[in-house]
Amino acid sequence: MTGDAKGEYRGLAYRNDADLAAWLAKRPRETATEPDLPIIDPHHHFWDTPQRGRYLLPELLDDISGGHNIVATVFLECRSMYRKDGPPEMMPVGEVEFVNGIAAMSASGGYGPYRVAEAIIGHADLTLGARVREVLEAEIRVGGGRFRGIRHGVSWDSNDAIQKFATRVVPPHLVRDPKFREGFAQLAPLGLSFESWQYHPQLPDAIDLARAFPDTTIIFDHFGGPLAIGPYEGKQAETFAQWKKDVTELARCKNVVAKLGGINMPVNGYGWHRNPTPPTSDQLVAATRDYHLHSIDQFGPSRCMFESNFPVDRISCSYNVLWNAFKKIAAPFTADEKADLFHRTAARAYRLNVG
Repeated sequence: MTGDAKGEYRGLAYRNDADLAAWLAKRPRETATEPDLPIIDPHHHFWDTPQRGRYLLPELLDDISGGHNIVATVFLECRSMYRKDGPPEMMPVGEVEFVNGIAAMSASGGYGPYRVAEAIIGHADLTLGARVREVLEAEIRVGGGRFRGIRHGVSWDSNDAIQKFATRVVPPHLVRDPKFREGFAQLAPLGLSFESWQYHPQLPDAIDLARAFPDTTIIFDHFGGPLAIGPYEGKQAETFAQWKKDVTELARCKNVVAKLGGINMPVNGYGWHRNPTPPTSDQLVAATRDYHLHSIDQFGPSRCMFESNFPVDRISCSYNVLWNAFKKIAAPFTADEKADLFHRTAARAYRLNVG
């Protein structure tokens, strides 16, 4: 969820970089549990704008050096550094160029042992239909062998309290549009995956898309965006019950892999960013455990991977605390299952030779 929309999400929740850092400092870093466990963080962003602040390589390195064994990361598109000139459909190619440069810096070894942005997920407008292939091929060319797929966010809700947080302005049920699907059909032949980002009422659309394209790897982001603000406030039990049914159905599609994380945003309704101090890992576990465990139960550890969604979730908690929460949730699982949850599933999904 990374557009430039204004409102609480871009204002109060983000504060500014200095105020956010001061707030996070009120909760000292926890001692990392299982510090040797290799982790591939499969979902983070880079940006530098007045609206969103700065989160580039130095800021990410400060987060991932907090005691957990982060071996590699995956960058997710967020409208950063689009090309200023040229055909509009080619503007997202600039983001892939930008991130590949950061990845090359990290691969030099001069910034620590981490392989930052070892895989890159960009954006391409699938409503271009078959013409989107030209954009995808351009992103492959500039991606330095790291480009793995795209995200075309389709998050939509009829209520303005929700819609102001949406990644892009899109019509409802976009993934059912024939032109969108014509564009979607270009992914698998190029060996590219699709990151599915929507809100929980849209999960039937995600299920339909996964069934229609069984040969395309679909990565299910942020638990499908369970909402708990606006018209969904106070209806968490009802939302969770419907979400469970939909996720159970989605998990039957073997081409879908689930990311576990990105559930500490303002739209999720926990309100962490409103508290005087950030949450502990135990508080995060208590609030979100049921979403994690149902997803793992349905998809299995071999199709699940924990994700940070930083710096978006940074408005609610620190990186160090977040990964401790994940490890506490995963405590009942075997060493082999933890290996899947923390690095092997991500390595398979993004074709990485690390971890």
